[in-house]
Amino acid sequence: MSTLASRTIDALRHEHDDLSAVATSLTTDQLDGPSGASEWSVAQVLSHLGSGSEINLATLQAALGEREAPEDSFNQSVWDRWNAMTPTDQRAGFVQHNGALVEAWEALTPDQQDSLEVTVSFLPAPLTAASYAGMRLNEVAHHGWDVRTALDAGTALLDSSTAVLAEHLAGDLGFLLGFIGKADRVTDEVVLAVGDTGYDIVIADSVSLQSASGTATATLSGPLEAGLRLISGRLGPAYTPSDLAVTGNVTLDELRAVFPGY
Repeated sequence: MSTLASRTIDALRHEHDDLSAVATSLTTDQLDGPSGASEWSVAQVLSHLGSGSEINLATLQAALGEREAPEDSFNQSVWDRWNAMTPTDQRAGFVQHNGALVEAWEALTPDQQDSLEVTVSFLPAPLTAASYAGMRLNEVAHHGWDVRTALDAGTALLDSSTAVLAEHLAGDLGFLLGFIGKADRVTDEVVLAVGDTGYDIVIADSVSLQSASGTATATLSGPLEAGLRLISGRLGPAYTPSDLAVTGNVTLDELRAVFPGY
């Protein structure tokens, strides 16, 4: 029986293979062009993912006892090096370093997947292997969309990531929604049913993704991936399917204000 950790690692592999194929097909002009992340070019998104893969790998290796924990200056040194690269080098670096990170995840034994604890500097307690891999999936799934949408505004999150990512966000990674969501931007409590997916987005004192309660105050008539893109600020007017609608005690524009993106 597959575990959440193994399903997450499989999803990371699919993300890497898909995005690497897209990235290597891009022209120089496309690398320099805009991405779905409003302040970054496509190459800058790949640079962000590539530098993040170096940082994630170092943290994972430290948890495995394969190296010392990175020093406080490590992250900035990685970012500085990647920021100085040319767009084509940023692309090549992403393919190389993200591939190395995925391979490291795939090398974990089932026991390591189950028992490993990963210390993350900005969190008060270590994460399980599943949750740490889930944090990376949350990042690469959405930033992968940022790259793909530069070629096709109608693109969606990968099917291989959507269900796994929702399971994480409705579970141990729910705290991420506290960083992302601005619950005070609506006046009434909202229980937003995401179609018939079995999930509600709840906006009250804070924001959460929960199993459907049957007490929805509003409905998003779209698939789960659209709900996840809403949460990450990637359901702007240019990227919203024409058949998607919100009904109930909140509007889509109000929801976009709650989830401004990153």
